Amino acid sequence: MKYHNKLLPKRFVIHLTLLNIVIIGIFVLLSGWSLYNTACLLVDRMYANSIQQTYFKQTLFQYLLLFSIMAIVIGSVLHYYLTKKVTKPVRQLIASTKTIKKGIYPQPIPVTKNELGEFIQQYNELMQQLQTNEQQRKKLITDLSHEIRTPLSNINGYLYALQSGVVEGNEVLYQSLYRESTRLTSMMNQLEQLKKWDVTSSPLSMPKQEVDISSLLTQCLEMFQLALNQHNLTSDCHVESCNMYIHEEGIYRVVSNLIENAISYYEGNGPIKLHGARKHDDYYIAITGPGQPIPEQEKAQLFQRFYRIDQSRSRDTGGSGLGLAIAKDIVGYHEGEIGVETNNNVHTFWFTLPITPKT
Repeated sequence: MKYHNKLLPKRFVIHLTLLNIVIIGIFVLLSGWSLYNTACLLVDRMYANSIQQTYFKQTLFQYLLLFSIMAIVIGSVLHYYLTKKVTKPVRQLIASTKTIKKGIYPQPIPVTKNELGEFIQQYNELMQQLQTNEQQRKKLITDLSHEIRTPLSNINGYLYALQSGVVEGNEVLYQSLYRESTRLTSMMNQLEQLKKWDVTSSPLSMPKQEVDISSLLTQCLEMFQLALNQHNLTSDCHVESCNMYIHEEGIYRVVSNLIENAISYYEGNGPIKLHGARKHDDYYIAITGPGQPIPEQEKAQLFQRFYRIDQSRSRDTGGSGLGLAIAKDIVGYHEGEIGVETNNNVHTFWFTLPITPKT
């Protein structure tokens, strides 16, 4: 059975060639027969000598038979060669799918300039996307295992020590246990948000509605007024009114996440600024505040899952490294862009949203 499958592309070409030989043969024979009878009729009218007529007919028949055989053979060889060349991408596709069945991602197939080439290009892009998704899945599992292991180890260690009588329960210990369990709960909630807003699996059932973006931004900043007062921080808000079709809860989460980060990682002087304004066909939103310097090479990685510049400080502030990844997915769902700009220790996290939804 395996041997039969292995020869399938070759047999397909042979069968196609045999079919072509039959068609060419019938066409050549019919054409030769018509030409032969026509020539014989003309000779009969031109020559009265029967010997000359017979000689001419025999010679014509021999030449027609020779050229017919040559036409069939040459046409068949050319057809086989060209068909084999045309079906080469098909054989490569078959070999590629067999490679995938073994759990190995194949190399991209060369793209030809025809309809089949368009199909192969889509196939290559699909394979690339599957490979990227697989790499992200493996990285997510590895990162998630690492992130969960630390608080679980702390909780298990404390509980074992309490059970063994090595330590005695007190308020500080219980607060530590509660903080670790809260970290786990928060991480699970954020992972659920990642799943919800993942652009590769986001359902189209997340409705957008018309919202005055300035009201949403102002309301979001007001929710952090207590936290700002507790940290003795001030805020500066300048937002331009604009009605937009957005997923209100999602954008509220993005802005809240960026403001929360600005407060949690605040270092320096000056207010936390919230700015919103039209920018060409988009609406530009930015949150600016002072903090630790961000290395240039790490800016792009800030929006990756579980990425943190300062691991120890992020854990102290309760950060899981998922907030910016969630923000990126939500902005991506709205077909916008997100990024960060730094000026020494002053950082501006910004994102844009299309004012007119793209269709």
